[in-house]
Amino acid sequence: MTRPLVLHPDRLFSSDPIQRGIARTLYTEIADAPIISPHGHTDPAWFAEDQPWDDAASLLLAPDHYVFRMLYSQGLSLDALGIRTRAGAPDTDPRSAWRLFAEHYKLFRGTPSRLWLDHVFAEIFGFDMALEAATADHYFDRIGEALATPAFRPRALFDRFRIEVLATTEGAHDSLEAHHRIRASGWNGRVISTYRPDGVIDVEHEAFKPALARLAQLTGEDVYGWRGYLAAHRKRRADFRAAGATATDHGHATAQTANLSPTEAEALFARIVGGDWTPTDAELFRAQMLTEMARMSLEDGMVMQIHPGSFRNHNAGLFASHGRDKGADIPMRTSYVDTLKPMLDVVGNAPELTIILFTLDESTYARELAPLAGHYPCLKLGPAWWFHDSPEGMRRFREMTTETAGFYNTVGFNDDTRAFLSIPARHDVARRVDCAFLARLVAEHRLAEWEAVDLAHELTTGLVRKAYKL
Repeated sequence: MTRPLVLHPDRLFSSDPIQRGIARTLYTEIADAPIISPHGHTDPAWFAEDQPWDDAASLLLAPDHYVFRMLYSQGLSLDALGIRTRAGAPDTDPRSAWRLFAEHYKLFRGTPSRLWLDHVFAEIFGFDMALEAATADHYFDRIGEALATPAFRPRALFDRFRIEVLATTEGAHDSLEAHHRIRASGWNGRVISTYRPDGVIDVEHEAFKPALARLAQLTGEDVYGWRGYLAAHRKRRADFRAAGATATDHGHATAQTANLSPTEAEALFARIVGGDWTPTDAELFRAQMLTEMARMSLEDGMVMQIHPGSFRNHNAGLFASHGRDKGADIPMRTSYVDTLKPMLDVVGNAPELTIILFTLDESTYARELAPLAGHYPCLKLGPAWWFHDSPEGMRRFREMTTETAGFYNTVGFNDDTRAFLSIPARHDVARRVDCAFLARLVAEHRLAEWEAVDLAHELTTGLVRKAYKL
C-alpha cells in the first residue's frame, strides 16, 4: 500500500491560529511573485542548448550534494548512486541508482532536502504518492516520460517557474561561450554570469597554475607581473559585465583582508608566481585580493559577495577518488570584525559600493555581522546560506540580525543551487518562513499589518533587485 504525498497549504506557518492567519494573508501577497535568483551554480549550457535531461537520477540525484552527502553518511556508495569520480561517471544504471535513493528516502525526514524534493515531486511532476521503494520505478518512468516532452526542457521550465533572472557562476579563467550563445539565440530568458576569480587567486588550489595560464590566454596580459595580473582581472570583469554579470563572488576559507602597500603587494605576488610561497603568503595573498576586488568594484560598480568559512574537501580519501564538491565541505568558526577591517578602512564608507557578507558560523550573526552591516554603508547581509538554508536556519537569521541590522541591510533570498528544479521550492520555503516571521511581529503588535505586507514584497523581490542592481 502506497502512502500519500501531500503538501499542506500551511506548511512552515505557526501553529498559533492568530499568527497562522496573518501568515496566510501575507503569503497570498507574494506566493506568485517572480523568482529572482542572483547567485547560483546551474549550468548555463542547459539554457544555451535547451536539450532534455536524460533521467530522474541524472537530474535530481547526481548534481545535488545535499542529497548524496546524506546517503553517503549512511554508508551508501557514491559509485552506486552514479556520482562522478575523477575518472568520470561510473558505469551505474540510472534506474538502479534511483531505486537505491528511493529505498533510503526516509533519511531525509525533517531536512530541507525533503521539503524541496517533495515540492518538486508534487508541484512540478504531479505525484500524489510518496517516494519509497514500492514507487521508485513509477517515479523513474513518469519523470523520464515528462523529461522527454518540450514542456520539461530547460527554457520551458525557466518560464514556468516565473524566473525573472538567474545568475550562474563562472571562474575568471572560464569561457563565457554558453552565455554568448544564450544572448545570440533571441530567447528572452535572462541568464547572467557571476565573476568568481578564486581559481586564479588561491595558489593552494591544485589547478592554480593552469588557471593562471588560461587567464593569460583570455586577456593577452602578462599575468605573471603584478600590474598585468590586475589588468587581466579588470579585462575579465569587463567581459563578464558584457555578458550581463552584475556581481562577483569570493569563496575564500576565511574573511581575512589586507591593505598592503603597492611595493609589498608586488613582492608578495612575485613569491606567489615564483613558487617560493608559504601557507602564510597564500592567506595574505587571498586577503590582499579581497581588498583589490573591492577597489575594482568601486571602479566598475559590480556587487561583491564574500562566502567564507568552509573547510573544503574535508574527506581526503573522497577527494582523492572523486574530486571536489562531493558533499565533504564542513563549516568552520569565522571572524569578521578584525579580518574585514583592513578592507573596510579602504572602502567601508563608500555608499556606492555593495559588499554582501555570508556566513556558515551562526554565532557571528548578532555579535559581528549585524553590527557591521548596521553601521558600514557598503555592507549588506546575505541570507542564511548552505547548511543554514533551512526553515530553522532562516528563522535564526531573522531573529539574530533584525534588531541590529534591520530588514533593509539584508538582500532578500538566493538559492545558491546546482539543482535547477529545486529553485521554486527553495524560494517558496524562504517566502513562507519570512511570512511566518513577519506574522509574529504583527501578532505581537511590533509591526502594523500594512508594514508586514510591504516587507513581504521587499524580502521577496525588492531588496534583491536593489542589492544586485537587477
